Amino acid sequence: MPSVRRPVAKGRASRHLMHYVRQQYSFGYRQLWFEMERMSDAMRTFHVPPANILAPYIDRLWGLESVGNERIALPILLPGTGAELYFHYSTPFRRSAGSGESVVCHDAHLFCIRSRPIELLPARDIGFVAVRFRAGMMHRFIDIPGGELIDRDLSADDLWGATGQTLATRVASAETLTERLRLIQCFLVERLARRSSDLVFEHAATLLYDNCIDLTIDHLAERVGLGRRQLERRFNAIAGQTPVELRGLARFQKTVRTLILDNGAQTTDAALAHGYYDQAHFIRHFRGLAAESPERHLKAARTRTHFYNTPWRACTKIAAPLYP
Repeated sequence: MPSVRRPVAKGRASRHLMHYVRQQYSFGYRQLWFEMERMSDAMRTFHVPPANILAPYIDRLWGLESVGNERIALPILLPGTGAELYFHYSTPFRRSAGSGESVVCHDAHLFCIRSRPIELLPARDIGFVAVRFRAGMMHRFIDIPGGELIDRDLSADDLWGATGQTLATRVASAETLTERLRLIQCFLVERLARRSSDLVFEHAATLLYDNCIDLTIDHLAERVGLGRRQLERRFNAIAGQTPVELRGLARFQKTVRTLILDNGAQTTDAALAHGYYDQAHFIRHFRGLAAESPERHLKAARTRTHFYNTPWRACTKIAAPLYP
């Protein structure tokens, strides 16, 4: 199958796209706020399905907000397949820089974690909206090649220049959660309208993530109509990774998510269920990505909050208006 690229939507097509999005939601701020899920006495969270036009590329918008002045133990973020775009309207994260040093994140920034963890330091004043991109879909909104995003903490200004910084400022100063969600989604829709896409790569990345347990790379290449080397070049050019690396991260991410969300889950069972040969295989992979054993990490992780979103059926869903 030859490379398929969708034409860039401009002019009238772009205006029609925005008109379509404006009609998707009509719920008010009051309903949005009171349907938040309260995680504990110290914090609450929400989960928002994206506008229909964004749903193929974004899993959800979600966020966490502290209640009171209790110090919250934030998580150590492990490598995975997607990327997270954070917009802070309270104090931004501080992350460990090693040797007792720390770095303050920007008001809006992207984490694309692939080969080493990011340790977020405890904080009191927390409030953010995050955009969770699906595997292989980040390039729909960002011009920078995937390989240049890996394991970096890039600001909205780094990603989109002055327009990105303007968005970050407007989101941080917005008075309501409804307005923040509207600003973010409208910006992303506009970016989507400007970007071309590689449909073959997107299809391959989705297949690989959904079938990471047993899908071979040769079979994947056959299903999307490419030779294996062509497929690998396509992945490297767009994502900065090989299909084997993405498959390994999908297995790792799904296994860790199971262990975090289910305290009763056994490491061996979870590893086998997600494509590892045995427990030793998973432990080696975990040590390579997290620089510690699964047992040690999980023991500490269960004393902190986590950013692994629960399935939609298990969490509160909120209709997110784009326009009031």
